[in-house]
Amino acid sequence: MCAVKMHADEVDVDASLVRRLIAGQFPQWARLPVRRLQSSGTENAMFRLGADLVVRLPRHPRAVEGVEHEMRWLPRLGPLLPLRTPEPVGQGEPGAGFAWPWSVYRWLEGRNPAVEALQEPELLAKDLAEFVGALRRIDPVDGPPASRGVPLATRDAPTRSAIEQLAGRTDTAALTALWEEALRVPARSGPPVWVHGDLSPGNVLVTEGRLTAVIDFGTVGVGDPAVDLIVAWNLLPASARPVFRDALGVDDSEWARGRGWALSISLIQLPYYWETNPPLAANSRHVIKEILAEAG
Repeated sequence: MCAVKMHADEVDVDASLVRRLIAGQFPQWARLPVRRLQSSGTENAMFRLGADLVVRLPRHPRAVEGVEHEMRWLPRLGPLLPLRTPEPVGQGEPGAGFAWPWSVYRWLEGRNPAVEALQEPELLAKDLAEFVGALRRIDPVDGPPASRGVPLATRDAPTRSAIEQLAGRTDTAALTALWEEALRVPARSGPPVWVHGDLSPGNVLVTEGRLTAVIDFGTVGVGDPAVDLIVAWNLLPASARPVFRDALGVDDSEWARGRGWALSISLIQLPYYWETNPPLAANSRHVIKEILAEAG
């Protein structure tokens, strides 16, 4: 999931296109087999290239800037983090009928965790906190602004629009009240720090229940670190959230902003991907259910 189109301006990509691109620009890999990977990712189509590589092609115009963004920042950030991150090995140029740059990375072993079947949730919570904490400690000087490391108020209009679209499918009155509560939380007063920006089950890899890699750094930048707390609701069960929070030393305001981010992201995703991306829609419903349950 998902090879179907999710965006009105999404382009067609398939294994034959990848073979032509590789043959024309990276002939040393031209004999390697190409296989499309099942993924719930919304920005890039992914293809396994041989045993050790993966090719990523932007699905739509808004994903194009992420190619250069990752190529620039992953080599700086990756060596400073406590687990594996994508390692770029080649940046492709437009060609073979494909209009945008694209990228080749080392293959990372592991699988996306199943939210309802985590083997070691408390240990995973500690692993995630270690990653987030290490990212926060990297010198933010010259780092780009994080698109999601901004005040929650900047997402008010699209979040309310999404709630309206969900009328009849969920408790929109309760969700509106929760969103308005999040907007009243004080904004961060400290300096910006590095944030991943998209810590979701589809962007983490585990082996035997333990975190082994974090992928997709297209939203990485400096801003309010509360956005990286979304993983407490989109992946971790309620029993493991205090472990994650305590390991990071998060205060009440930051925790509330993180919950607001998790709510906003899920509300906006749900009506948009309801039909085209079932795994992402299911995770959005999961987050909304968890936050409603917390509110009692």
